[in-house]
Amino acid sequence: MDVSDLPTEIFTVSPDRSLTKIYLGWMPQPGNYLEVGGKTYLVLERRHRYHLRSGRYVPLKVALFVKPTQKPTEMNLVEGSWVIGDATCRYNARSEFIRCAVNPMGPCSGCSAWEALPESN
Repeated sequence: MDVSDLPTEIFTVSPDRSLTKIYLGWMPQPGNYLEVGGKTYLVLERRHRYHLRSGRYVPLKVALFVKPTQKPTEMNLVEGSWVIGDATCRYNARSEFIRCAVNPMGPCSGCSAWEALPESN
């Protein structure tokens, strides 16, 4: 069983409460952003819960501890991953750590190297 297929319970840290139980389909790491119910949260900690079955521990569920935050500027959610800068630019690195090779410090708006992504057929 892939860990990203496990049910995930999301807890806020202040106040301590459970937000929801969902299947994410991806496994956010601490430092990732997560959108739940139209609000943005920063993942602070991830814990895996296990169950003893037939003498072996098998993954049961995942607990994420998050705190509410503002949606980061110049970051967009693209196919389940956060991306810095303008994801419609050809030179965007599609990464949450680096913007692009042409203008790594940004900002994307007004960049002279900006080019639209080529359309895929």
